[in-house]
Amino acid sequence: MSHITLSTDLLYQVGLTLVPNIGAVHAKTLLDHFGDAESIFKAKLKDLGRLDGIGDVRAGNIKSFNNFSRAEDEIRFIEKYKIHPLFIRSENYPRRLQKCYDAPLLLYYRGNADINNNKVLAIVGTRTNTDYGRQVTEQLVHDLASLNVLVVSGLAFGIDAIAHKVAIKQQLPTIGVVGHGLDRIYPADHTALAKEMLQQGGILTEFRSQTKPDKHHFPLRNRLVAGISDATVVVETGIKGGSLITAEMAELYKRDVFAVPGRTIDPKSAGCNYLIKTRKAEPLFDSAQLLEQLGWQTKKTRAKPQGELFVNLSDDETILVDILKEKEITHIDELFLKSSLTSSAVAAAMLSLEFQNVVTSLPGKQYRLS
Repeated sequence: MSHITLSTDLLYQVGLTLVPNIGAVHAKTLLDHFGDAESIFKAKLKDLGRLDGIGDVRAGNIKSFNNFSRAEDEIRFIEKYKIHPLFIRSENYPRRLQKCYDAPLLLYYRGNADINNNKVLAIVGTRTNTDYGRQVTEQLVHDLASLNVLVVSGLAFGIDAIAHKVAIKQQLPTIGVVGHGLDRIYPADHTALAKEMLQQGGILTEFRSQTKPDKHHFPLRNRLVAGISDATVVVETGIKGGSLITAEMAELYKRDVFAVPGRTIDPKSAGCNYLIKTRKAEPLFDSAQLLEQLGWQTKKTRAKPQGELFVNLSDDETILVDILKEKEITHIDELFLKSSLTSSAVAAAMLSLEFQNVVTSLPGKQYRLS
């Protein structure tokens, strides 16, 4: 009996997503008034039309809708591939996303990870990452290993794929949010990765089967990445990268946004530097900072030393760090003497180390390791 009820409810829920000009906001207006999808379809035309934002045209679209055969096809697809339909009013719908004004009416999820995990982090970035971006992503995910963080990304080339792969390696659950139906994987090169993720995470979409990965679907995908997560980390992105959309949606949803700073002359870091400059994102220097700001530190977790996220120090920086390791606090004059570097070289290297949060400046021109 429960299966029949589920299928009946689902028939109307899928059907509602098929009605022309009924978006997520309209659907919620209708649900608030009528209670469930079936009641919306059975309501009188005049009762539909008088609701704010619905009007005669949308009411007419609901009453004239007759494509339930497409909804039935979708239910057969759902049952065949053991897909979990997540309706916005159900308990298993992502609770973080539920709070967003434009949350989709219905999601399609395949996998075994808990979307409502206590800790959910989105890690996004360019499809054409540098070695720097790879190292930062790998280190960040590695540092999350003992915290059972759910790692969310977009299953794209580059930073997304690195985040998913390292999560699997570290035995962390990871979910890929895609801009197409679950009858395909895009890019096709990530089919094997997606299969691994189904064993240790999942694939999530708002798009029905037979929906192609069209360009205009990806901004919608990006808002889901932001909406189901506690925070978003942008590792590398160009000034027009799709990751900027994810970051801006996360900011709109009042979630924490972090961006990894990069060289000012590197186009792959231009987007991150822009987010930091415009205060749309907090500069992220290491995992300890992330855990502290999100309140994810636990007694069982020993925070990594600050600066560990950035493993590539220059020769001058390495010399100075080795000197600083000798005692707790070191005066800058001692750094000059012991390093045999010029004063300008020491000043430049110390500024860089301070910016990377490797060292802390103290009164009286003294320094210590952070």
